[in-house]
Amino acid sequence: MSGRRIKTAEDSWVEQSYLLMPRHINGSGRLFGGQLVAWIDEVAGIVAKRHSESDVVTACFDNMVFKAGAYLNDTVVVRGHLTYVGNSSMEVRVDSYRETLDGMRTMINRVYVVMVAVDAEGKSHTVPGLRIEGESAKAEWEAAKRRAELRKTRHKEGF
Repeated sequence: MSGRRIKTAEDSWVEQSYLLMPRHINGSGRLFGGQLVAWIDEVAGIVAKRHSESDVVTACFDNMVFKAGAYLNDTVVVRGHLTYVGNSSMEVRVDSYRETLDGMRTMINRVYVVMVAVDAEGKSHTVPGLRIEGESAKAEWEAAKRRAELRKTRHKEGF
């Protein structure tokens, strides 16, 4: 990796908040899942753009599970940070929460999004490496490597 710049996860960390309006609500009075997916993709893209300092494309959403709902006038907080960096790909962990007026947060979901850095012609290119700091970041890195291997296996199987 000589010559490859190294950055930290903190260099590209993102937190965005959204007030749920009627246009974000589905027929059962909850946050429309597709809206949350769009916000997650947006946050993951910003994280990846900050790290790579280039345009990025979404390659994969990994294991999207909804744990709780959110409702009209709730605040939804979406947080993203890097967990793993390959050559041109980056895995971004995105957590979303419903936040009450007193600041308490309930997790809506966690998803890992794989983003790929691309040049002006849409070809992938090398991104800076990621410095792993702390035990939790080391655990995330190791788990991300296992997820990457699973994705490769699923790809070979046609998924």
